[in-house]
Amino acid sequence: MPKMADGPDIKRRKFLKGAGLAGAAAMAAPLNAVAQPRTPPAGNAVPMPNRAAETGVPPEMEVLTEGKSGSDFMVDCIKALGFDYVASNPASSFRGLHESLINYGNNSPEFLTCSHEEISVAMGHGYYKIEGKPLCVFAHGTVGLHHATMALYNSWCDRVPVYVVIGNIMDVQLRRPGIEWNHSAQDPAAVARDFLKWDDNPASLQHFAESSVRAYKIAMTPPTLPVLLVADGGLQEDPIPAGMELRIPKLPQVSAPQGESGAVAETARLLATAENPVLVADRYARTEKGAKLLVELAEALQCPVIDTSGRLNLPTRHPLNQSSRARGHLSQADVVLGLEMNDYWGVINSYRDQLHRTSKPITKPGARLISLGCGDLYTKSNYQDFQRFADVDVAITGDGEATLPLLIEAVRKHVDQGRKANFEARGKKLADAHKADFDKAHVDATYGWDASPISTGRLCAEVYEQIRNEDWSMASPTASLSYWPQRLWTMDKPYHFIGDGGGMGIGYCASASVGAALANRKHGRFTVAIQNDGDLLMTIGVLWTAAHHKIPLMFVMHNNRGYHQELMHVQRMANRHMRGLDRAHIGTTLRDPFIDYAKIAQGMGIAAIGPISDPKDLGPALTRAKAIVKAGEPVLVDVVTQGR
Repeated sequence: MPKMADGPDIKRRKFLKGAGLAGAAAMAAPLNAVAQPRTPPAGNAVPMPNRAAETGVPPEMEVLTEGKSGSDFMVDCIKALGFDYVASNPASSFRGLHESLINYGNNSPEFLTCSHEEISVAMGHGYYKIEGKPLCVFAHGTVGLHHATMALYNSWCDRVPVYVVIGNIMDVQLRRPGIEWNHSAQDPAAVARDFLKWDDNPASLQHFAESSVRAYKIAMTPPTLPVLLVADGGLQEDPIPAGMELRIPKLPQVSAPQGESGAVAETARLLATAENPVLVADRYARTEKGAKLLVELAEALQCPVIDTSGRLNLPTRHPLNQSSRARGHLSQADVVLGLEMNDYWGVINSYRDQLHRTSKPITKPGARLISLGCGDLYTKSNYQDFQRFADVDVAITGDGEATLPLLIEAVRKHVDQGRKANFEARGKKLADAHKADFDKAHVDATYGWDASPISTGRLCAEVYEQIRNEDWSMASPTASLSYWPQRLWTMDKPYHFIGDGGGMGIGYCASASVGAALANRKHGRFTVAIQNDGDLLMTIGVLWTAAHHKIPLMFVMHNNRGYHQELMHVQRMANRHMRGLDRAHIGTTLRDPFIDYAKIAQGMGIAAIGPISDPKDLGPALTRAKAIVKAGEPVLVDVVTQGR
């Protein structure tokens, strides 16, 4: 990097000085124009204001920074990392960074205005799962980071890197009296450290430069996870001392770790010689290449694949996709390979949530269980997102996507003509079963087709009818829709489905969908989110962000007028205690009054249609909404739906 300039930026000083004088004059003129004679009120004398002080030109404005500020250099660091956007709710603790970004940096990366820090981070969550690179977030020290923690925890559980920079005033001499003390801390990242991969509190500008690159490298090395840097207020706002030489380190290309070759070779032998091998994929496919590699491995073995919907790991219409028959295949398997499993134990065991909680294995005795993933490379102890310990025979530590080429090559060495014929026969049976499941799903979706509230099967079928001929992307999770999109839609591109929300914290979906739509915008893709009503209420301000930044997205409300999962839990407890279900709606439903999401969206500047409760009106409403999105604007269709 070139040596920093020694002298002041004269043009900037003149601009600031001129802005101060012009601002004072602008305020003085209207006062003169509307001045009225003043008569002191009767009774106690009230001191009259000093007219000279009111209308006079103030003393020369102090130039706070001469030359390049520390925050200017911090913006250079952020630019060097290749960020396209900074999502943020504005705050005083990073005012230097904010000003430098929009003026010195010419608003590049682009500043995305958000109404809540949870929105900022969740937008980064969805953005990464489409674009494959992090979005930068600025957050206020202490209170802003507290707001962001839920979304950070979701991204941690989902193994998604979000790059967060928070402001803080470390030196007590520099803190303004009052509120700035409440918004400062000696270790501000401590509140989120249990679900951060790395954080740092740089003490100098060179320290910030090195840590900014280090943070990006750590975040993007599998397992990919969120990171955080603290930008001290003094470092931001003070000028760079004359003669100080600063440099930004090179950002290295990250190479994902591969599994150990001997364990990979043994896994290939076990899979190729098994009578009933099964592949299970969770948060496996990081890229389009990863999904293609899984297809390659499955076809080499002609074996069933169970996609847990952590990502779109295998096309939904691929004949080897046997996700709807997971338990049957696992019960017959003699070898199971789990790829980037979040909850391997939960997949290979059945669990009964009854008065006495019990579990038993799904897999048969003697089945060989193998795991391949990065989960063992980074685990923390306080938050238990790592799930029950899976009793596996071989645990291969390495990135699943980076290791699969080695595994595919090793498997092919074991496939002779005899095995190939057996594999093809097995694949034919699986293809027939897949077609039967697909046909059955279309029949099942017709049950309650004309019901009101509208069934989730019809909702998903009608949405797909609108988007099927577009280059579309589904940005929302599907568990609350009984997985109808996977059962009915043809998903064969990674961006067709981006997985669930990680920690399952309510508030993820709306903001992550806007982040995904932002990433899809430059590719010209049509983004749709089937949006839960309770989730939207948590971060409803994201509608304004979508409108303000003209992010095209079709929100289709799954408005079941309640927190339906919690309703089912209360019903379960009422049944257990034999108390009836007539009060289960208390505290779990959104009624009296019902919420009109269309009106709320319109108030946020988004075109909106509904509420729609008659299923005959749904198709025409979606057609209208589709035209709005294709014109480059967001839209919300409020659909009153059944529970699931």
